Amino acid sequence: MSNAILPEVWKIPDDLGGTWGSINKPTAGSRFQQKLPLGSKPFQLYSLGTPNGIKATIMLEELKELNIKEADYDLYRIAIGEGEQFGSDFVAINPNSKIPALLDQSGEKTVRIFESSSILLYLADKFKQLIPEDFAKRTEVLNWLFWQTGAAPFLGGGFGHFFHYAPEKITYAIDRFSMEAKRQLDLLDKELAQKNYIAGNDYSIADIAIWSWYGRLAQDKIWDKAGIFLNVKEYKHLQNWTEKISERPAVKRGLDAKYKEIK
Repeated sequence: MSNAILPEVWKIPDDLGGTWGSINKPTAGSRFQQKLPLGSKPFQLYSLGTPNGIKATIMLEELKELNIKEADYDLYRIAIGEGEQFGSDFVAINPNSKIPALLDQSGEKTVRIFESSSILLYLADKFKQLIPEDFAKRTEVLNWLFWQTGAAPFLGGGFGHFFHYAPEKITYAIDRFSMEAKRQLDLLDKELAQKNYIAGNDYSIADIAIWSWYGRLAQDKIWDKAGIFLNVKEYKHLQNWTEKISERPAVKRGLDAKYKEIK
C-alpha cells in the first residue's frame, strides 16, 4: 500500500501521465484563438461521439424521427484529444470546455446551450417532445435526468478513469469506483424490473441520458472489457432495456452521425 506524503499546498506535477495528463490544466478559459464554422441549419452542434456527446445527436435524431423539421442540425467534430475544446469560439459557447455544446440560431437571438443534460431538456421543452406535460410525470423524468448528471462522474471520472485511463492501476481506486458502478447498475436493474422505461411507461430524455452511459456500458462499448470486469450481463432488466433502445432508428442514426471537421 502506498503511503504518499502530500505537500501542504498542491502544485501541478511536471508530468501527470495518463491519457489526459498533457491536456488538462488547473485553469479555465480559452488557450488560443479559434474560428468555428457556422452552418445554415437551425442548430449547430459541436461534439464528439462520447457518452455525453451521443446524447445530443440521439435527441436531435429522435426529434427528426417525429418529423420536426425545425430540429435539423449541422454537426462538427471537436477533437478533445487535440485540445480543440479550449479554443476561443468553443469556450464562448461552453466556458467549461466540455462537449457537447449547441447553438440554437432559429430565433431572433442565438441561444447557447451547454452541458449534455441541459441540451436534452432545452430541446424537449422547445419542441414539447420526450418530456411529459403532466407536472408529476415531468418531475419523475427530471429526477432521473439529474440522477444521471450526478451519477455519471462516479462512472466516467471515477471507474472509467482508474480502470482505463490512469497511468497506473491503483487497487483502492478501482475497487472504490467499481463498487459504486455496480451499485448504480443494480439500482437501474431493479427500477427497470418494474417499468418499460426509466421514468415510467414512456420513452423520455431520461432514457437517452442514462442509456448513453449505462446502456453503452451494458453493451461493453465504452471502455475495453469494462463490461466483463463489472459483469454487466447479470443485470437482465437493464440488458433488456438497453437492447430495446439500441434498436430505435433514431438511436442508430445518432450513433452513426457524420461529423464535419472544424479545420
